[in-house]
Amino acid sequence: MAHRAQTIVADTLIASGAFVLAYLLSSARVEAGGDSVADLKMAQHAIIYTGLAATFSIIFRRELSPWRYVSIPDALVLARTAILTAGVFLLAAFVIDRAEGLPRSVLAMAVVFQMVGSMGARIARRALHEHALETFAPLKGAHDRASQAPSLLLIGPPALADTYLRDAGRRPDRPWTPVGIVSPDPRDVGQQMRGVCVIESMAKLDEALADLRRWNRYPRAVLFLEEPGRLRGLTADQLGRLKNDGIRLLRLPSIVELAHQGGMNLVPMRDISVEELLAREPIELDREAVGALIRGRRVLITGAGGSIGAELCRQVASFEAGHLSLLDFSETSLFEINRELAETWPALSRAAVLCDVRNPTRLEQAFATERPDIVFHAAALKHVSMVENHPCEGVLTNVVGTWNVAEAAKACGAAQMVLISTDKAVDPSNVMGATKRLAEAVIQAQQWSPGATRFAAVRFGNVLGSAGSVVPIFKSQIDRGGPVTITHEKMERFFMTIPEAAQLVLHATATSAEGDQGNARLFLLEMGKPVRIMDLARQMIALSGRAPGKDIEIEITGLRPGEKLTESLLDETERSIPCAPKVMEVVSASALRVTAAHLMELEALAQRGEVDAVRAGLFDLVAQIRGEKPTPAPNLRVVAGGDGARASG
Repeated sequence: MAHRAQTIVADTLIASGAFVLAYLLSSARVEAGGDSVADLKMAQHAIIYTGLAATFSIIFRRELSPWRYVSIPDALVLARTAILTAGVFLLAAFVIDRAEGLPRSVLAMAVVFQMVGSMGARIARRALHEHALETFAPLKGAHDRASQAPSLLLIGPPALADTYLRDAGRRPDRPWTPVGIVSPDPRDVGQQMRGVCVIESMAKLDEALADLRRWNRYPRAVLFLEEPGRLRGLTADQLGRLKNDGIRLLRLPSIVELAHQGGMNLVPMRDISVEELLAREPIELDREAVGALIRGRRVLITGAGGSIGAELCRQVASFEAGHLSLLDFSETSLFEINRELAETWPALSRAAVLCDVRNPTRLEQAFATERPDIVFHAAALKHVSMVENHPCEGVLTNVVGTWNVAEAAKACGAAQMVLISTDKAVDPSNVMGATKRLAEAVIQAQQWSPGATRFAAVRFGNVLGSAGSVVPIFKSQIDRGGPVTITHEKMERFFMTIPEAAQLVLHATATSAEGDQGNARLFLLEMGKPVRIMDLARQMIALSGRAPGKDIEIEITGLRPGEKLTESLLDETERSIPCAPKVMEVVSASALRVTAAHLMELEALAQRGEVDAVRAGLFDLVAQIRGEKPTPAPNLRVVAGGDGARASG
């Protein structure tokens, strides 16, 4: 209250001083000379004016706006206060004595002086708060000018540059000295943001760097104010040359990362990863719906140590889950994600469960102990070549494991279960894709079986930066000096980032909680155009600062067994309907409802290691699901039961 009172008193004194100064400078005062009667009337008028100014300051709550954060809306309110004070004062003066002895010029000058005084005091306070005077060259000594921080070039819209410069100006350490701004819009060239000039547009980035080198201001680092994928005209060759010159590529933290910071006063920056430079514009899904679903609930994630599983753990933790269960068969991966969560979210209730999804008994025990409300099933064998050579393992983990997780989820009363699938499940030509297509059918069959659990599946494209994906493989090959190997020069794939993949899973969970429970729901992300792997390899080589085909060779090795040139997101028997921005739901008319009897036979073959029989049986089931051949047992249906015979005709 004392601080607010000081603000009101200061504004009142400024208004009083403005009125007195205006009177002293008026022509009537000069003509009257030292007339004591006129001076007495001036004092009376000044008291009335001051009282009105104090009243309007209180009415407009000016004491609630800190001076160090003054802005244009504050200036408009100050102007309104001054004008209303003068207007009401003039009305009061006419009522009292018809404004006798009040020069008309006093009111006009008083309004101006009051506005200038009030705003000037606030601007001075903000300048002190943001250390603005420290950047004023005449006030700096030769030593201060010689010991400036490393130079920094800003790339992005001027509005974002202004925000960054304002926030950075409040920091006492000043780790960087901005030397220029490069804007996506050529019309911005020549403008200044807090003393930093927009020197060029994005299309002329090379010219801007040449100018800075000529001025001896060549940057030590480049800060991207937007995601590099959103900046038109920015090429991989340019970024590669920057890195080759030893320039650090930096960006501001994302919204998710800012949630773990202490606010916007500090502006931490970190290096941009190669995956982010290659990714398309990221997709942000409905966080409010996901937060309402996750907050306070018990969540279990299988495959928690994998790339997608670990990111799911992070995002679920950020949504304040009531309890998080991490289930994985890899001891090392489980230890790492559990340790990360313990350090990042120490207050989060969690449990690490070392368990194999192939073991139904152990799985049901774990689910009964953890009692999850929501289950995310990310555990799978995903490498095409490995599963192609080991089809029995692929069936046991991807198909039987999915059935086991679904049964355990129903047994413990989980409200929802979501399966992580892949675009390779569409018209599969390899064992991994076939196992995932059968896993989707398992989820659909489970929805028709007794129980209150809702089931859904999410179909992904390739995930940038995930373990064993093409990006880290190319990066490793480039670091070794090449060659970069691709299987076919015309190969194309859909790509998405790990955070996008995790967001889609969470969104599918929130969406599947609504609507009809009659069918399991299958979701996919609108992923734009596929990316040519050859182009991806060339971009990554350029990003490293080297020339494709010259410094680093690209070698064509030929297609591997089961590999396709292109992938599709929809099968011939499927169609998609929009269900949210950038998200589609797949409508499928499966010709076969998978039962426990189908899986028991396939599991028995896999347990005996009959590779050819497993492969034939797997693709035979997939063909029936897709309607390519008649179903031998169309009347089979799932009924409640144990691990024994769970089907009836």
